[in-house]
Amino acid sequence: MKSSLTGLLLIACLSTAAAPLAFAQAPMAGHDHAMAANPMVGGAPMYATKDIIDNAVASKDHTTLVAAVKAAGLVDTLKGTGPFTVFAPTNAAFAALPKGTVEGLLKPEKKADLTKVLTYHVVAGNLDSTALLARIKQGGGKAALTTVQGETLTARQVGKGITLTDSKGGTARVTIADVRQSNGVIHVVDKVLMP
Repeated sequence: MKSSLTGLLLIACLSTAAAPLAFAQAPMAGHDHAMAANPMVGGAPMYATKDIIDNAVASKDHTTLVAAVKAAGLVDTLKGTGPFTVFAPTNAAFAALPKGTVEGLLKPEKKADLTKVLTYHVVAGNLDSTALLARIKQGGGKAALTTVQGETLTARQVGKGITLTDSKGGTARVTIADVRQSNGVIHVVDKVLMP
């Protein structure tokens, strides 16, 4: 009897002691949910507390883009405060370019051309999909986005998604939207846009 009473007392004490721990962990559960709101990209978690470059480096689907950004000398710019909206082509998007295009652009003597292509994928400001869709609606079905390169991309809503059309008529589809960064937002696209 004494052993049963001691056991019950021990369980009661442990339950009482554990209750504050459960409440103390509740904010962490909410924090985990907030982190989970950012999608995985290239098999890696994307953190809203990291900048565009730090997150892009983690994505196995963006190694070509990262190499191109390094070759163009744009790392410091994209680590800056921004905010920037980056339409980030995947490795598959770069691989779909005509043979030799990527290799040619990565040559030191083509740095200006590479910079032009890369900055054509960047818009000043923090345009998440809600903001892009609002601009598209205000524009009667399309929105002209002025890129850092100086030319425009045309955004349109197709179904529930967003497409971008470049100055040559090429179209890219946003495949992963709203990847929040400490200095802006990334939207993954399935084609390289050409100025």
